[in-house]
Amino acid sequence: MSGLIGKKLGMTSIFDELGRSIPVTVIELEPCVITQIKTKETDGYNAVQIAAFDKKEKSVSKALQGHFSKAGTGPKKHVKEIRDFIPEGLEIGDEIAIEDVFNVGDLVDVSGITKGKGFTGVMKRHNFSGVGDRTHGQHNRERAPGAIGQASDPSRVFKGMRMAGRSGNSRTKIKNLSVAKILPESNMILITGSVPGAKGGYLEIYNKSQEVAS
Repeated sequence: MSGLIGKKLGMTSIFDELGRSIPVTVIELEPCVITQIKTKETDGYNAVQIAAFDKKEKSVSKALQGHFSKAGTGPKKHVKEIRDFIPEGLEIGDEIAIEDVFNVGDLVDVSGITKGKGFTGVMKRHNFSGVGDRTHGQHNRERAPGAIGQASDPSRVFKGMRMAGRSGNSRTKIKNLSVAKILPESNMILITGSVPGAKGGYLEIYNKSQEVAS
């Protein structure tokens, strides 16, 4: 499965040939530099390491500076290894552009970090309904979690109990989106629907339509 690193710019809408409005997410996909190629002979598996978006040299360790210099490029903000993806005819230091990986209509998976919502209650975090259609009873239980465990047996709260806590700020993947439009002159791609994260967040976009390289 091939893929590239992108940055979420926001959402807009486009019109198809039937005049229907389609919501799309605009993602910046600048050419990704190949910083390392792994093979079964040397590493036990096939993979390519790509990097994108420039970073200040003073913010990168000497070890990473040496790693990037071997690829003939400057420090990058985001580095990702994609398994079972060996680009044909390309070597370390070469760049992979949008048109090398994606075409209009391709199915893609998008991974990223969701928006962090801080400490939230069970209704916002787990979509609890609360008491709801009450007509009598207590006045302060509408947004309460209810009972969380048993008494003397087993005398504990089971792991995984849905309770209040930190919401969001977790890695997730949205599957089976499609490429609606490609703007190679602007290094942008428009993908139908929404993707994880806030504006400016980094994403990995994987092309499911291409055959997996072996």
